[in-house]
Amino acid sequence: MPAAKKAKKGLKENIASTISGFSGLMGVFSSWTVCHNVCTAAIALLAIIGITVTGMPLLFLQSVAVPFWTAAVILLIVLLILKWRKMGCLSGKMLLLNAGLVVMGTPFGTQFRQLFWLVGGALVFAAAFSFVKGKVGRR
Repeated sequence: MPAAKKAKKGLKENIASTISGFSGLMGVFSSWTVCHNVCTAAIALLAIIGITVTGMPLLFLQSVAVPFWTAAVILLIVLLILKWRKMGCLSGKMLLLNAGLVVMGTPFGTQFRQLFWLVGGALVFAAAFSFVKGKVGRR
């Protein structure tokens, strides 16, 4: 394979994996517990350097949880269509992981929150297990 074509393919793979990772990240940041933990970490970090903060400094992110999650779902759908049409080199394991993170971060349905966490967690676990199994199987 010529070097230019190989470099172009590598660039496409990097772009696709970045978009895939961004999709999962957007889903996770919409989850209340993750947002709460980030706020708590920000308060702790500020306290370490001597700045006292009362309240939650990142509470404004709660108002944009639904748009972030919607963007994650749209990006995930686009990537799934690209994978289905065999356009680009997308990792099925990473798509499964990102789908799990998006499901876990669903900001709707507080009565179904445990179900979303269970289904999303199962998808993340399946992706992680598949990844580790592939790495161990090569040795």
